[in-house]
Amino acid sequence: MNNNTEAEFDSALTSCRSIFAAKLQDYGASWRIMRPCSITDQLYIKAKRIRSLGTKCSHRVEEGVLPEFMAIVNYGIIGLIQLEKGFADDVDITVEQALSLYDKYAAKARSLMLDKNHDYDEAWRMMRVCSYTDFILTKISRIKEIENHNGATSVSEGIDSNYMDIVNYAVFGTIKLQCENND
Repeated sequence: MNNNTEAEFDSALTSCRSIFAAKLQDYGASWRIMRPCSITDQLYIKAKRIRSLGTKCSHRVEEGVLPEFMAIVNYGIIGLIQLEKGFADDVDITVEQALSLYDKYAAKARSLMLDKNHDYDEAWRMMRVCSYTDFILTKISRIKEIENHNGATSVSEGIDSNYMDIVNYAVFGTIKLQCENND
């Protein structure tokens, strides 16, 4: 395994967490009000914009692809939190509780990445960033189907596994784009 993977993953997650924490200061945990289907749609909007920016020759909003991948990481973790806690009618957790939950699911995503990265021999490094986007969109489509079936699956992974994969693909996109920006 590439010795840099863990450090790069941790650095990307730290950047995402910093944005998450800053937004918590601005808005509190207002996302607690979001139902799972709304989080899925928010992930879809972000991934669709990344795909759109990759296929169009111009864009009208200055925010680029990197912030969208980072937002997908954060919304994926929000999705995992919401699966655990359910949605609320009002903000019902403190900033500290939200950060603790964020850290819990970021650690789970990191652990999953390490396991899969071992078995797949760092295949993510040879992938194109556009493939991460397509895989994320595919996972979102699967989540929508599972949501349409009230969370039931016959043989497939559940919503939580798909959220974890989305987080990890978005972290890989973040790593690759940060490396490109530093070259």
